[in-house]
Amino acid sequence: MKGIADTGFLVAFANRHDEHHAWAVGVAAQLDGPLLTCEAVLAECAFHLQDAVVTIDMVRDELVTIALDVTKELPHLRGLAARYRNRRPDLADLCVIRLSELHPARTVVTVDESDFRVYRRNKRDAIPLVVPPKSTRR
Repeated sequence: MKGIADTGFLVAFANRHDEHHAWAVGVAAQLDGPLLTCEAVLAECAFHLQDAVVTIDMVRDELVTIALDVTKELPHLRGLAARYRNRRPDLADLCVIRLSELHPARTVVTVDESDFRVYRRNKRDAIPLVVPPKSTRR
């Protein structure tokens, strides 16, 4: 599987006490190369884990690769922020949406199904998701 990593997946993968840990490890075992992500996702991940070393190691170990330059994507990110203002998206979500637009063959791996079922890439297209089974979702 080729995908795009959202924060919740990375946190669940790294934290064996997370309720979605087993799911995240199972998803990671199915990967065909690193997941694409952005620096905003990594910053959130380090914050939630309270461990920057673990987060940096995910990049070093090629679980993820940084695939978005926020500076180059400012007009697109601003447009997404304005479109979804009522949902109050954070920068990480906006970057994941944009990555999905840039890499349409990849699925977004997330525990945040409620927001990502609302977000659209290219204004109208549903974003394909890999999410935990309903019985384990928050």
